[in-house]
Amino acid sequence: MAIVNVVRYENSPDEVVGKYVEDDIRLGSQLIVYPAQTAFFVRGGKILDEFTSGTYTIKSENIPLLNKIINLPFGKETPFAAEVWFVNQTTILDCKWGTAAPLQIEDPKYGVIVPVRAYGQYGFRVSNPRLFLKSFVGNMPSFDTETLGNYFRGVIQSRLSSIVSDAMLAVDASVVNIGSKSTELSDMAQKLLQPIFEAYGVELQLFTVIAITVDEGDASFQRLKEAIDAKAEIRIIGNENYQMRRSFDVLEKAAGNTGGGAMNTAVGIGAGVGIGSQVAGLAGAFINTQPPVAPPPVPQAQYYVVVSGAQQGPFDMAALQTMMQQGTIDGNTLAWKAGMPQWAPLSSLGIISAQPTPPPIPNV
Repeated sequence: MAIVNVVRYENSPDEVVGKYVEDDIRLGSQLIVYPAQTAFFVRGGKILDEFTSGTYTIKSENIPLLNKIINLPFGKETPFAAEVWFVNQTTILDCKWGTAAPLQIEDPKYGVIVPVRAYGQYGFRVSNPRLFLKSFVGNMPSFDTETLGNYFRGVIQSRLSSIVSDAMLAVDASVVNIGSKSTELSDMAQKLLQPIFEAYGVELQLFTVIAITVDEGDASFQRLKEAIDAKAEIRIIGNENYQMRRSFDVLEKAAGNTGGGAMNTAVGIGAGVGIGSQVAGLAGAFINTQPPVAPPPVPQAQYYVVVSGAQQGPFDMAALQTMMQQGTIDGNTLAWKAGMPQWAPLSSLGIISAQPTPPPIPNV
């Protein structure tokens, strides 16, 4: 077997990790690590010496961990067996994700569970190549974006239900209009998923929710739309009027279903009369259940009076009685109110007696 003089690996665009396949490497060989690559010497399943981008001459001095394991003798022609793994650290975009089955999402505003589908894309880069190599690669000869995507697709789907629910609650959205909140949902999903990716040495650089769709023919979605329509109607016409209207609709449908043909015409008419009385009773009950409205207070007549030759007022009856008790006016005081042709004594108006003191006590 030929002794290797140059160790390098050219990753394909969709390849995250590749392994250099030759086993016989000699001291003095050249190790070439391309930009956005990190190379690792691996022996017996242990990740040893690490090299970032650049060109290196392999010597026992720059592979101390490997040298310690295999006890390399001196001499440039001494061959040794080791694996060299190359990790691609370029940013890989356009990784697709999507829900294999509908997510059962409870609408936070209306409490209705609705099946929802979602799809989008994400981008990533390996930020900690040593951790990534330990977490994923194992003994595989290579590791591509499809393999990684299959794993993270499952992670995304397992967390997406809670992410969508939390996002709807945070942005005050319903399943009906969550599609218009895709930007906010994308940002929140990326923040929540980032720690999960980092645990494997991966940095989530982009996460986009392209669309969230609901089957509009689904029964639960129809119930949700009915709830939203009902809420809007209640807001417009008021809760009491809405309840009365719904009751009328029910009775109207019942009346429409009572007649079944020529033989049942009489029955239908009789039932219709019964329904009519029910509607009247319902309307009466609705009216009677309304809170009573108190009539406005009876307006008090306003009087002007002449005190010490000057006009004062207007005064209502209670004010006149107070003035009488205080001695300011008496039954002979001239008074006038709207509708009177001229001034007249208060006693003549039947308001205050002309006699300011009680009459004498009669003899028994």
